[in-house]
Amino acid sequence: MKKIKQTIEPILEPQEQERRRAMLLELVNEASYVPMKLKELAMLLDVPRELRGDLKAAVDSLVEEGKLAISAKGKIGKPEYFALTGIFSGHPKGFGFVAAEGREEDIFIPEEKVRGALDGDRVQVVVEEEASARRAQGRIVRILKHANETVVGVYQKSPRFGFVIPDNPKISTDIFIPQGCGAGAVTGHKVTVRIRGFADEPRKKPEGVVTGILGHMDDPGVDILSLIRAYGLPEEFPGAVEEETEDIPSDVQEEEIKGRLDLRGLLTVTIDGEEAKDLDDAITLEQTAGGWRLGVHIADVTHYVKENSPLDEEALRRGTSIYLTDRVIPMLPHRLSNGICSLNQGEDRLALSCLLDLDGKGAVMGHEIAETVIRVDRRMTYTAVEAIVTEHDPKLCGEYAECISLFEHMKEVAALLRERRMSRGSIDFDFPESRIILDGMGRPLEIRPRERNTATRIIEEFMLLANETVAEDSFWQEIPFLYRIHEKPETEKMKRLATFIHNFGCSIRMPGGEAHPKEVQKLLSQIEGKPEEALIGRLTLRSMRQAKYTTQNIGHFGLAARYYTHFTSPIRRYPDLQIHRIIKESLRGGLNEARLAHYTDLLPGVAAACSALERRAEEAERETDKLKKVQYMEQFIGREFDGVISGVVGWGFYVELANTVEGLVHIHELKDDYYLFDEARYELIGELHRKTYKLGQRIRVRVAGCDRVAKTIDFILT
Repeated sequence: MKKIKQTIEPILEPQEQERRRAMLLELVNEASYVPMKLKELAMLLDVPRELRGDLKAAVDSLVEEGKLAISAKGKIGKPEYFALTGIFSGHPKGFGFVAAEGREEDIFIPEEKVRGALDGDRVQVVVEEEASARRAQGRIVRILKHANETVVGVYQKSPRFGFVIPDNPKISTDIFIPQGCGAGAVTGHKVTVRIRGFADEPRKKPEGVVTGILGHMDDPGVDILSLIRAYGLPEEFPGAVEEETEDIPSDVQEEEIKGRLDLRGLLTVTIDGEEAKDLDDAITLEQTAGGWRLGVHIADVTHYVKENSPLDEEALRRGTSIYLTDRVIPMLPHRLSNGICSLNQGEDRLALSCLLDLDGKGAVMGHEIAETVIRVDRRMTYTAVEAIVTEHDPKLCGEYAECISLFEHMKEVAALLRERRMSRGSIDFDFPESRIILDGMGRPLEIRPRERNTATRIIEEFMLLANETVAEDSFWQEIPFLYRIHEKPETEKMKRLATFIHNFGCSIRMPGGEAHPKEVQKLLSQIEGKPEEALIGRLTLRSMRQAKYTTQNIGHFGLAARYYTHFTSPIRRYPDLQIHRIIKESLRGGLNEARLAHYTDLLPGVAAACSALERRAEEAERETDKLKKVQYMEQFIGREFDGVISGVVGWGFYVELANTVEGLVHIHELKDDYYLFDEARYELIGELHRKTYKLGQRIRVRVAGCDRVAKTIDFILT
């Protein structure tokens, strides 16, 4: 360091910029160097006061190149000294956030400091500014792993080159396609692109090669196919899986029934949506001297999907069935999911049943889990059951006369179960989901909220109870298992929520700094029917963590359940299939020391993989719905609608219409004042007239435009 100090003095002249930068790098890379502030660095180097501006310029240029970093405290050093590792989430406007390991809050990355990172990249980030009132701000200094080797988007052709606008709105930059690398694509084609050169400078674009043409963006089905490719969703089943599936019989064989509890004599029904073809749960209900015997019968998928078989490996690779607007990407081949594993009416089917003895108040007094054989007597829909138990429709009551008593009892028992669940503090967020009706060409004809009714709540309560019971049973057996957990909310988020709702005369108790689900439920009850219900309900939901799979049972906060798992959908969720396998081995006495060790090693990886695959499926499903909503609203450009402000951000506010469609009123369209964003109150406030726009506020808007590529809808105020 002494040698460097002596030699740097004569080169502190403006024309010696490159040598100055080189000497700085050499100094900072010395093993004995300790990060220090600019003033301390200048003193160490005996830099005259009049030349410290040049020293700062040299430091800033090296920081821009990622060769040096400046910490939030202003200290200068190698990036490794201060860097955190995390995943970058991009934003259409060019900036982004890094979810860094070891930090609860994301780090905001301005557009000029993204350093070529794309959505999903694993990066190193240096926090340059800590802030208590808002997110910390940082700079990406290194990209450790690229997440986007292949991108799907719309091709635009120029005379000497082309470029692709990614479908993923979180990738805010175009992909440059050199001449001769477009594979014959023309403007408007949806294409797949392999990125062969990633940008490492602020104004440089990634470079790619077109590897496939999916069709023109306006061709039927190309929009969804593009999304499937963009998310890397599975399409065709491998040949080995198809071959294995062909060997599975279409009917239950007599020898397969031996040793099973025969429940074919019980009146058994399935209740699902009209479109459902993979029916994996059936219900029986008998009145007993002390109350009820409820049977929740789940398709015994593991009887056909053997561990480590091609079918099993492919099911794990998929993790879940994915329900896109115009199609289902199943976890299992249709021959299984719609055939032998589906509890179809009038067919013998193998099941894993949870039989629950309930008292007159709905409390579980005992239970049995057994391998069974069942036969469904009636395949019911939610619509039909609702019409029978609520509207007493004479035609349907005549058609299903033998089931009317069963449905009435189901309604009664479900109400008891719901009352018990709510009394312990279970939280019920009742935001409307979308139902999008398409024509044969994939064009949206109608969008409306998907209704929850008595029939859907019957099935919901029965499935929740079975899931809780199976989880508790396995927990006390102390066997390796997969649980569905929902962790307690982060304390800071709940404190911010408590501060916000105080403005509306509401409160939430947090003894010991922690929220209890019953307190959240009380809050939702306080605001029910009030103008601020939507506002506070949405903010409360955003304060919650996401549920996930794990081998550790820590309970489910949202359900206020001490034990919870996913047992009831093995046709479409791999965790359910996996725990069926464990339960059956336990029932048969096969969980010896070797098998226990096997599951102990296996399950953490299964939990992590299935949680990640679930997130991917949810995001793909949301993006598909957004796409179809944009296409649907194109016909209404210029029309006016009433809506509710569903989100407020620095660049405007989002408005949700009665049909669940959401669009943005950009802040530039608010021409009557200069509006500032109050992040603490989720409001836009006019600087001159103090007019406000806030969550939950009713408003009338006009549809101004729809962008299929960005999947966005623009509104203006009327």
